[in-house]
Amino acid sequence: MWLRIFLVGLALWMATVVVVFLTGNLNLIPTLVLLGSFLVPVTFVAWAFERRGTGELTAGLVFSTFLTGGMLGVLGASVLEAYLLHPSPWLFLGVGLIEEAVKLVALMVLTRHLQTRSLRDGMILGAAVGFGFAAFESAGYAFTALFTVDGLSIIQLVQTELVRGLLAPVGHGLWTAILGGILFATSRHGRLTITGRLILAYLGVSILHCLWDSMHGIALYLTLLLTVGERLRPSPQGWLVEPTAEQVNLFSIMEWAGLAIISAIGISWLILLWRQSARLDRVAPPVPVPPSQYGTGW
Repeated sequence: MWLRIFLVGLALWMATVVVVFLTGNLNLIPTLVLLGSFLVPVTFVAWAFERRGTGELTAGLVFSTFLTGGMLGVLGASVLEAYLLHPSPWLFLGVGLIEEAVKLVALMVLTRHLQTRSLRDGMILGAAVGFGFAAFESAGYAFTALFTVDGLSIIQLVQTELVRGLLAPVGHGLWTAILGGILFATSRHGRLTITGRLILAYLGVSILHCLWDSMHGIALYLTLLLTVGERLRPSPQGWLVEPTAEQVNLFSIMEWAGLAIISAIGISWLILLWRQSARLDRVAPPVPVPPSQYGTGW
């Protein structure tokens, strides 16, 4: 089902892009923003749902966790970041700590009624919250990218959705899946508890989040550190730094290599948790999913 969701959604998004360019119909912009922002997150949540462990993990629960958890996360992060964060060298660390905290709290609130909690289901529900957060956040970025000093730019909107869609699987969904798995794995007597392992995992994913957001600045600093030759040129606004071709290429390599390393660390961590869940399932098999629940909701 996840593949069908992706292919149909991709075809509809591409058709919307073509129609917008051909007709210039601005009424289709909300459709373009929503389709492009939600396509990849919904696809990955559907893929994860097909690998659920217990009968309590229904399509309705995953869908509500995706929407409600994502929305609560976005709203909570926006409020806290507006009041607690200020420009400083530690800005992105604060962003990581706040956003991972609000997603974790949203997950705890929405799953507090579950009777059975497995590591695998925690990863799936955590991914649902994270991808919901990513979808709403991407919609905001895409809408903002539409407005430029030269007027509305559909090209910039489409480019933003493409980049964020490609990077979505190794961002919010990945980090919250890790937290969700550890949260459920460390629950005691049917209750969600804050343990030392969960705190360490929270700090770990927050650092990955911080490094991800900081990679542009880190790549720029390393490029200037390792090369020489940039020059200044006058402009009406003052003197501007003009990098060399070597610096431009090195900066791009540094930035993408850094993102790839961060992604590899997160994916490796997730794979270890998934293998742990498989070992636990062999020792204590999860409650089987009733046949009537297959295929509902997606």
